[in-house]
Amino acid sequence: MALRSAIINVMAMAADKAGRSLVRDFGEVEQLQVSRKGPADFVSSADMRAEKILRNALAQAHPEFGLLMEEGGEIKGSDDRHRWIIDPLDGTTNFLHGLPHFCISVALERDGQVVAGIVYDPVKDELFWAERGLGAYVNDRRLRVSGRGRMREGVFATGIPFLGIQDGPGHQKFLGQLGSVMAECAGVRRFGSAALDLAYVAAGRYDGFWENGLNPWDVAAGVLLVREAGGLVTDIAGRRYELGAADICAGNDQLHQPLRNLLRKMPARD
Repeated sequence: MALRSAIINVMAMAADKAGRSLVRDFGEVEQLQVSRKGPADFVSSADMRAEKILRNALAQAHPEFGLLMEEGGEIKGSDDRHRWIIDPLDGTTNFLHGLPHFCISVALERDGQVVAGIVYDPVKDELFWAERGLGAYVNDRRLRVSGRGRMREGVFATGIPFLGIQDGPGHQKFLGQLGSVMAECAGVRRFGSAALDLAYVAAGRYDGFWENGLNPWDVAAGVLLVREAGGLVTDIAGRRYELGAADICAGNDQLHQPLRNLLRKMPARD
């Protein structure tokens, strides 16, 4: 059985409390008060409740740490070396449409580098967790990226631009990327949660993942999971991925490069 450190236990307990709240709200999704945050980008009362639970639980354990939250923004702490990076509900659109594929993502950043992270799927009760240099796990099982070495056998995940997302690489560039990858692989999936996509790459369920325009809270924990499971994470140009980069490409050590090559075939056409 994998032994979790104190910091992972703090994150896991916070996510468990927030997860119970999300599952209760998910059962009454039609009764949620929903406000528009932007075109096709919604925030629900469930999202805000989960973030408050996470914030309180993490602050109780380490009141000196700063926080970067999707809904609540950034809060400086007295300890300027450490910061929690929190996404209380990754997969909000799935949640609001009754699709049971969403998660909580929490990462701990130390001196600008993510050193611990969890991605918790409360519906399936799967806790993906990792610490820098200590490996990645789901519940108590060690994770390893897939061993597939041929694109034609690979299944890849991505995020599709939606209404209101007109900037960045643009829809046409994405369609070009998608066409290039589709022509060479066994399948492309869009499940609607970048944090879970990265966790699934770490678990070997996907062979790779790419997306444009993600925020730090979407990927902070997932990037660590993939790297600790033996995978590679860069931007599409091949530079080591850092939080805030314009795009991301993750994969096993054999298919990461071929995937990047395909994604770079299409120039931007905004």
